[in-house]
Amino acid sequence: MALVVVAYDIAHDRRWAKMHTLLLGFGQPVQESVFECELDEATLARMRRQIKALVRRGDLVRLYPLCVDCAAAVVDGDAAARQPAPAAYLT
Repeated sequence: MALVVVAYDIAHDRRWAKMHTLLLGFGQPVQESVFECELDEATLARMRRQIKALVRRGDLVRLYPLCVDCAAAVVDGDAAARQPAPAAYLT
């Protein structure tokens, strides 16, 4: 398993909503256009294919894979550590 942060900026409201719905199937929203996704390699590849099929010129979508140490260092604004424990990301 790996933690991947997905951030997107899509001006077209209908396509933005489609991206949001698509990503709900892969992870949890942490802001309106930012998701945290805990994925295995096959699911990550499937998510990337689906994102690629939806994106159009002018859209911005970025995927930030986090290493085990980086995933363990993520904290919320109230300084609470992110769960689950980093051991979940070891393969």
